[in-house]
Amino acid sequence: MTPDPNTDDDEVVTWWGLVIEGYLATQDKLMGEIADRFGLAPASFDILLRLVRSPEHRMPMTRLATEAALSSGGFTKVADRLVAADLICRVPSPDDRRVTFASLTDHGLDVADRARTACAEILRRIVLTPLGDDAPALAEAMRTLRSVNS
Repeated sequence: MTPDPNTDDDEVVTWWGLVIEGYLATQDKLMGEIADRFGLAPASFDILLRLVRSPEHRMPMTRLATEAALSSGGFTKVADRLVAADLICRVPSPDDRRVTFASLTDHGLDVADRARTACAEILRRIVLTPLGDDAPALAEAMRTLRSVNS
């Protein structure tokens, strides 16, 4: 289906505003529930999710900071809090002394697994149930936007 090129400017801007508002409201609700259940701030939760889905539950810290869209200093603060909470540890690379891995501890793996399961349950309730059959189309649309705008 080709969009109508004559769609009113205000309507196009309103559509985009609704996408942003819907995302922000949903993300706030999701992160609020994750914080209530696990005491995890959004950046900490994001890092744990990335690590639990990575081979050996570890990733080079510079890559992890980049993927999490955090500055070096911002990532260091988050990593320090995760280390203090015994959720991750820093592991020097055996192959390259310039590389340090962030690796889930046993406790971190347990928390990350439980938080990921809770996240899926919350998303089923606050996204999949309200959207029904439209949920896969939304995901595909967002995949397209990411692809053409990256």
